[in-house]
Amino acid sequence: MPRARRRRSRSPGAWPGARSRSAPRSRRAGSARARCRGSPVSASGSITDVPGIRVGHVTDHVGLTGCTVVLCDAPAVGGVTLRGWANAVHGLEFLDPRHIVPGVDGALLAGGSAYGLEAVWGVMRFLEGRGIGFRAGPTVVPHVAAAILFDLNVGDMRARPTREMGYAAAANATPAAPGEGSVGAGTGATVGKLHRIERAMRGGIGSASTRAEGAVVGALVAVNAVGDVRDPDTGALLAGARDAPDGRRLIDTARALRSGARLAGFAPENTTIGVIATDARLSKAETVKVAELGMTGFARALSPPHTAVDGDTLFTLSVGDVRADLTALGLAAAEAVARAIARAVLAATSLPGIPAARDL
Repeated sequence: MPRARRRRSRSPGAWPGARSRSAPRSRRAGSARARCRGSPVSASGSITDVPGIRVGHVTDHVGLTGCTVVLCDAPAVGGVTLRGWANAVHGLEFLDPRHIVPGVDGALLAGGSAYGLEAVWGVMRFLEGRGIGFRAGPTVVPHVAAAILFDLNVGDMRARPTREMGYAAAANATPAAPGEGSVGAGTGATVGKLHRIERAMRGGIGSASTRAEGAVVGALVAVNAVGDVRDPDTGALLAGARDAPDGRRLIDTARALRSGARLAGFAPENTTIGVIATDARLSKAETVKVAELGMTGFARALSPPHTAVDGDTLFTLSVGDVRADLTALGLAAAEAVARAIARAVLAATSLPGIPAARDL
């Protein structure tokens, strides 16, 4: 059955390359022999390798928080999956197959805990000013999904992403490869909090891409897990809980928990949040399945993932018409997600008392 389409109004101020919903999309035939794992689209593969995807960051270097916006040149069919018990999200109703709005205009990842959701309104104002959104009578209503992470224990706890920061991140969005590490939503992120922030290391934001049967699949992930980060290929620890506040030896959180260690207090201060994008043609239900399969990338790169004090959230945005096998897409998404998580910590920079992977 053909996917439902929605009309979009665009003003002359819309960004270069943006398409109306009626503009034709390119089609590429996929190969049934393509491997699910695929290969990087470019040497610095990122979510912006997906045609029609733009990313913008805003970073508060003083307050140590920030936000990241993923925008689509045309409305995206979206889905989401959640793991853990500490999620904080916005706009999930737009992703429900039963909702009258068939798509979304972008996604926001932000620090600031629940306060960071304020940045959504800045993104909406940016889109409204360019005539981008769902046509509703005499106006347009942009639809933006969002997820936040907890970074109030790192910088100034009164510093949170604001409407102005959300607007600026949207204005900064470009199709260039996005910055990684301690920028945007990853600015105040940390990992390895078995013994709380005193023995943690720097998290961050990372991106990667791959292919599946002719479709491009990219991921952008802000990593703020209670667990450690592992190399998805070798299993080696990259960043995580340390043996002492001034230590440089990683203790392996999952092994410690299996041996009887307990998390230092039940605090929902950990969240890994991300966006998968693809130029494959998907329904809302299919985007959810890609997100679910993409979550296996968390299991490859986070140790352990999805704990009771994590709020893991993963969106999928479908922005193209390429035909590809759903399972192959999901496995490619998992590959991109796992590599994005690793790249997030490898690109991070240290803070006083909180070292980065590059410092080990």
